[in-house]
Amino acid sequence: MEKQINVDLLVIGGGVNGTGIARDAAGRGVAVMLCEQGDLAGATSSASSKLIHGGLRYLEYYQLGFVREALLEREVLLSIAPHIVWPGRFILPHDKRLRSALVIEAGLILYDWLARRNRLGRSRRLDLRMAKEGAPLKDHLMTGFAYSDCRVDDARLVVLNAVDARERGADIRTRTRCVSAKREQGMWHATLLDMRAAATTIVTARALVDAAGPWAAEVFNSINGRDAGKKLRLVKGSHIVVPRIYEGDHSYVLQNKDRRVIFVMPYELDFSLIGTTEIPFGEDPSQARITAEEISYLCAAVSRYFREPLDARDVVECFSGVRPLYDDGAKNASAATRDYVLDLDAPEGGAPLLSVFGGKITTYRRLAEDAIEKLAPHLKPPCAPRWTATTPLPGGDMDDGDFDRFLRKLRGKYPWLDAATVARLARAYGTRVELILGSACSARDLGADFGAGLFQAEIDYLIGQEFALTAEDILWRRSKRGLHLSPVERARLGAYVDERVTNQRRKTAG
Repeated sequence: MEKQINVDLLVIGGGVNGTGIARDAAGRGVAVMLCEQGDLAGATSSASSKLIHGGLRYLEYYQLGFVREALLEREVLLSIAPHIVWPGRFILPHDKRLRSALVIEAGLILYDWLARRNRLGRSRRLDLRMAKEGAPLKDHLMTGFAYSDCRVDDARLVVLNAVDARERGADIRTRTRCVSAKREQGMWHATLLDMRAAATTIVTARALVDAAGPWAAEVFNSINGRDAGKKLRLVKGSHIVVPRIYEGDHSYVLQNKDRRVIFVMPYELDFSLIGTTEIPFGEDPSQARITAEEISYLCAAVSRYFREPLDARDVVECFSGVRPLYDDGAKNASAATRDYVLDLDAPEGGAPLLSVFGGKITTYRRLAEDAIEKLAPHLKPPCAPRWTATTPLPGGDMDDGDFDRFLRKLRGKYPWLDAATVARLARAYGTRVELILGSACSARDLGADFGAGLFQAEIDYLIGQEFALTAEDILWRRSKRGLHLSPVERARLGAYVDERVTNQRRKTAG
């Protein structure tokens, strides 16, 4: 028998924009349901360059307003999520054959000025022959520039928004596809399919949000029965992961002859993350995979700057995502805007449909605010005021937002747990790490050890509190431990997760 549920707002898409909108709406007293056909952050939102930044290179395209807004959001996210967003120093080696040093220096001065309330270090020129950051680089690179931006655990940002939305009353449903939606008598009537239980739910909603990322146009077309037009420009971005190629916490920004830039960043302690490419993509976004040509392109970029060359044999992992850029008519993907467009279709007497086109992870929170403001006249009762800019995400409520102080206290409380594991848990969960470690006095109190500091207590928490349903959800999105575990350890974890999830489902059904 089909279930029927009534809500104010139905959100399609469990990426950063969808979960951000659900969180914002739930916090304003709106009855929200979110459906995601796969796992949270299962596509584009876990395949980013993992940066919260203004977008230094967009200054070349005179997108000053966009950069300014992104820099303001950088400050906001650093304050509300100091565990999963953290400052980073970026080194830009100067290659005089590409951009002039004066142009770069002027751009960085403008970047610093646009930030204004910048809590990060300001930019400066470096002598790479003397600075430690120049050690892994080739000898002809004598001058460089250092500036600040932020790093982020992108998948966890999505999950924490979903967790907070649920705790504020939202109904979050993963592995659930919206198979149809139509307007009837001033309401949306949607049919949702739970893909694991093969059960359907009928949802009536006052408003519908299409936040399906690279599938947004497809969802729009299927719901409205007409073409969305050329609203999205799909671009595939790929990254590679290699064993750590330099010491230090800083990152590098490498200029290329095609005027793109490649980031090289520390990743998961033992690795370096390198990306990204930008290639027009016209296929199913779920089938996006890195090509041999992309791997060669990224390795060649690094090899032009670093003393030790890279090739495909060094790659231990890779991932690709399809970015849904709003099509502003730019000739190439690098110049296309990363800004978002919110398209509101609200026929007289009909239920509104808000479609999200474009955007980037840095400005997701502002996008969510704007989305709810657009929908507010159609929701009853009226929405409460904006609130997300000053309310921490789950785990971010540490004293003065001081992560280093929090980490020191945590290490003092759990001295028996190795320092690297404590640091990882603190980064991932912030103050909520206490829900995992609790009163444990030894590693034995955390249950089975699945390897690389991944204990049963953490697995159970992820399944019970963070919507994890498979080993892949845990290894590659919630914890990134997949890089550190052997195939045998992964299989053991998979068996445990399957059993745990099955038992949980039976208990819920009973």
